[in-house]
Amino acid sequence: MTKKKDIAFDWLRRYTGTNPKDYGDWILLTNFHNYVEKFSERFGCKINGIGGPMTSSVNSNGLGIINFGIGSANAATIMDLLSSISPKGILFLGKCGGLKKTTDIGNFILPIAAIRGEGTSDDYFPKEVPAMPSFKLHKYVSDILVERKIEYRTGVVYSTNRRVWEHDNKFKKYLRKIRVMGIDMETATLFITGFSNEISRGALLLVSDTPMIPEGIKTEEKDKDVTQKYVDLHIDMGIEAMTKIGDEGEKIKHFKY
Repeated sequence: MTKKKDIAFDWLRRYTGTNPKDYGDWILLTNFHNYVEKFSERFGCKINGIGGPMTSSVNSNGLGIINFGIGSANAATIMDLLSSISPKGILFLGKCGGLKKTTDIGNFILPIAAIRGEGTSDDYFPKEVPAMPSFKLHKYVSDILVERKIEYRTGVVYSTNRRVWEHDNKFKKYLRKIRVMGIDMETATLFITGFSNEISRGALLLVSDTPMIPEGIKTEEKDKDVTQKYVDLHIDMGIEAMTKIGDEGEKIKHFKY
């Protein structure tokens, strides 16, 4: 195999456990296996890839969900692998830390851009290239949020490879200086690798902690509480958005610089 598409097509099954031909045009991405479990339970479809690096599930209509794991390197990997089947769009259902007083636990953020602090995206484009979602895909998600009368935020998030930084006051000062709304590890990477691979992309982030204050740092107990209260709604909105855009069939154009 000498071509990227051939390599990625072969690896997609190995990484996710699902036959690449089974994936449809629209795919949900997540960091959490319980999202795949809930998807599987809802549609009565099997979970693939258990015991491997990623888990996945595809319903009878071809809508798929993949848990690619945590971190920007994994985010880049799954987008490169998905380039082999050229999906019409992906939506990332991730969690993030809320950095503003107006972003409380349980809020949703629909990011208009992400700052590339993770480093992985540097292998795809120079730093000057912004990490941005596909507007039309975000429009569908936004419409559903409005229809359901769910309050959400739009703004810029910061993506970093650092997992344990909550003790670092210097880093916190930097985050305040750049005025970002949330922080995660994957959004910027997904936006840039989606752009590089000509895949329309979006992200709906659930605020799961408020790490700028000591009492807001995520713990096992707090994470369980967030899961119980908000994860079902998070998944429902992702499924509805990707199903709606698939049914209506609106084309999302990919523009090149």
